[in-house]
Amino acid sequence: MGDIGQFLPMILIFVVAYFFMIRPQMKRSKDEKKFAAELKKGDRVITKSGLHGKIMDLNDKDFSCILETMAGKLKFDRSSISMEMSKKLNAPEKK
Repeated sequence: MGDIGQFLPMILIFVVAYFFMIRPQMKRSKDEKKFAAELKKGDRVITKSGLHGKIMDLNDKDFSCILETMAGKLKFDRSSISMEMSKKLNAPEKK
């Protein structure tokens, strides 16, 4: 019991770090990949840099998409599209 007692605080720190830091980050990463894979033509999105646009074309070869904006058409990597801001943009407004 003495040897385990020395390592118990270290084990508890790892368990707490896993459940409060590592696991939520893994879930978020999985959700973002799923969101990027489910994008389709016509979706209104916002990039992580704040650019608003509508998806005109998706390229599965290099995992990119073409967004139509007021400035024209721009090519972006799908990972640059913000999941949180795009969901807020497309969410029905509550009154």
